[in-house]
Amino acid sequence: MKTWIKRTLIGVFGATVLFGGLAACSHRMHGPWGGHMTEAERTEWRGKMVERAGRKLDLDAAQQAKLTVLADAIEAQRKAMVAKGGEPRAELKAVLAGTQLDRQRALALIDTKAVALREGSPALVTAAADFYDSLKPEQQQKVRELLERRGGRHGWRG
Repeated sequence: MKTWIKRTLIGVFGATVLFGGLAACSHRMHGPWGGHMTEAERTEWRGKMVERAGRKLDLDAAQQAKLTVLADAIEAQRKAMVAKGGEPRAELKAVLAGTQLDRQRALALIDTKAVALREGSPALVTAAADFYDSLKPEQQQKVRELLERRGGRHGWRG
């Protein structure tokens, strides 16, 4: 596998684990995926996560800006996923409403999410690659260590 592909993949997964790990460490009643946050609260939460990640990785101003772009790309992808399928809980209830699972509706729901994912992925990968490629080798190593430490456990201890 080519080096730039490896770096891109490591960057994307590293950033995902970084944000996922930070989110798992900060559970609150109104989490970013709980559906109870206003847009202002979501923006504030994202800013705090970017700031926390910046401190942990000791980012300079240019790297911090690229991390902010990555966080914005992640948020845009989240919004696209929600917009493509409507209210997830209502959609799931509709799939399960009858005596049998509505297979066609379930597949249609999956297709809409897949389209949103496919359409938004290039911008997300570009933002992740730009951020990861801007990191110094020791910062990249911290991201890989975080990935190794948090991988598979989603931040849970015990």
